[in-house]
Amino acid sequence: MIHAQGSVSYDSTLAKKLHADPYGMKKYVLALLKPGKATETDKKVRDSIFRGHMANIVRLANEGKLILAGPFADNKDYEGLFLFNSDNIQEVKEWVSTDPAVKANFLDPQLIVWYGSAAIQEVQRIHAAIQKEKF
Repeated sequence: MIHAQGSVSYDSTLAKKLHADPYGMKKYVLALLKPGKATETDKKVRDSIFRGHMANIVRLANEGKLILAGPFADNKDYEGLFLFNSDNIQEVKEWVSTDPAVKANFLDPQLIVWYGSAAIQEVQRIHAAIQKEKF
């Protein structure tokens, strides 16, 4: 909890809700999305696949599985990233395999367990309050 003077006090209820360890941290699975080997050039097919990709992102986020997603700017080695609310790579492999862009081999996810702030889980709630337009 943040007080008027800027000081913060420990919120045990929130820490428990977010499965935070004593440092306020937890493990996630980070997916670095590399370009896949797909060679499809038909714009309508590609557009359809990436519309499905965006719909899948929204679905996984609504299910509480996906915390963050986004593309990288001006990077030839990586397309973007996903941050999943799980520390189980096998489980996340199943989740990411539902993505049409992964199925079509446009994206090749590299999965890594990552340790970060448990507060990251609150980003979606905050983002919803500042998002004027939907994808």
